[in-house]
Order: sequence, then structure tokens, then C-alpha cells
Amino acid sequence: MAEALADPTLQTQLQVSELFYSIQGESTYAGYPCVFIRLAGCNLRCSYCDARYTYEEKHDLVTIEEILAFTQIYPNALVEITGGEPLIQDAVYSLMEELMWEERLVLLETNGSIRLNRVPAAVVKIMDLKCPDSGMSDKVDLANLKLLTPKDELKCVISSRRDYDWAVETLTAHIPAFSNPTAIRKRVKILFSPVTEKLAASQLAQWLLDDGLQVRLQIQLHRNLWPEKKRGF
Repeated sequence: MAEALADPTLQTQLQVSELFYSIQGESTYAGYPCVFIRLAGCNLRCSYCDARYTYEEKHDLVTIEEILAFTQIYPNALVEITGGEPLIQDAVYSLMEELMWEERLVLLETNGSIRLNRVPAAVVKIMDLKCPDSGMSDKVDLANLKLLTPKDELKCVISSRRDYDWAVETLTAHIPAFSNPTAIRKRVKILFSPVTEKLAASQLAQWLLDDGLQVRLQIQLHRNLWPEKKRGF
């Protein structure tokens, strides 16, 4: 279990990497306008990480009230809390509760290494199941898989055939309805996403077609829209 980043005396503040408004580029909510709250710090070091700046660069201490004020500029947008790994900061639970009180639709991106039992029930949990090529597959708390509901999402970032086979084997073992196409509405949503530099999306698509898996192929929409950008999108 990771230690919380936030000082106990600063539970109304969060260490923030960036706040921005953009198009949601991933998940089954891809394409919708979204307010992003990207928190600083991460307890993992994935080989393909595209957000190293969240733990390598200086961050800002921002109050929950200031974060809420930013989200309120865009009252009709989704709100996504991401990182880094947002759950290493204990004050994030207060932020989620405040957003629930405002009746916002909130997505939480998490690397799956921290138990999800404290996340408010109405929050859409998007858990990353780390595959072997990430170098972090042994850090995932597999008990979290039992805490995911049909409104939640499980993402596997695939770098190779080894990753693909491992993901299929792990999901088959831990999600009883994984291979049952008639149960797709009764289980967590599952998405496979290729690491662009290592695996062609077309190859991953062919593997899914060959195996007939009820898995959504995910391509990062924001990278197609703004290929020149490295962050804040």
C-alpha cells in the first residue's frame, strides 16, 4: 500500500500537476468534453509512461476549493481525476465527495495498485491492469477486480503478444464473465489499448478478431487530434 503524498495537516490541498479542459481521449467516454484534474506523483514507474512530468517536475499545492472553482467554469463537462496515481493523496477522497455533492459525472483513472474500497460508489473507476512489459504487473492489487462494477472500466495497455496473452489469461482467471458474450452488460467494461511505439493498433485488432473477444479496442483519440502536443490534452 502506498503512502499518501499529502501532509495530514493539508487535507484540503492536493499536489496538482495540471488542470485543463479538453476532449476525453480514452475510455468509453472518449469524445466528450472533459475537465481534467491531473494530480502529481506516482508510486509506479511504467516503461511506457507518457506522464513522467507528474513525478519528475515541480507541482503546485492547490486547495480543493480552487479545483472545484476550475471545474465549475465548465458545468456540463465530465470531470476526470488522473495522474500519476491520484489515490496516493488522501485528500482526493474529499475532492471526489465534493464533486459527487455537485452531481458531476466523475471518472477516476488509477493504476490498480491501491485498494479501491474508499472510492465513492458513484465515481466511474477506470483501472489500469498493468501487463508484464510495463514492468509493473506484480504491483497490481488483483483484489480490486472484485470491486469493479458494470459502470466501471478495466484497461490493459498492450505492448506485445506476451502482454496480450497475459491479459487474456489473467482476465479469464479473475473475471468469470470475461469469455461469456451474453454477460457483457453484467461485467466491468474491458478495453485493450496498444502502446503506439511498440504495437500497431491493426495488429491488436486482428488478435481480438481472431479470438472473438468482447473487448473494446481503444486508440487514444487525443493523440490523433493533437499529435504535436505532449501534455494538457
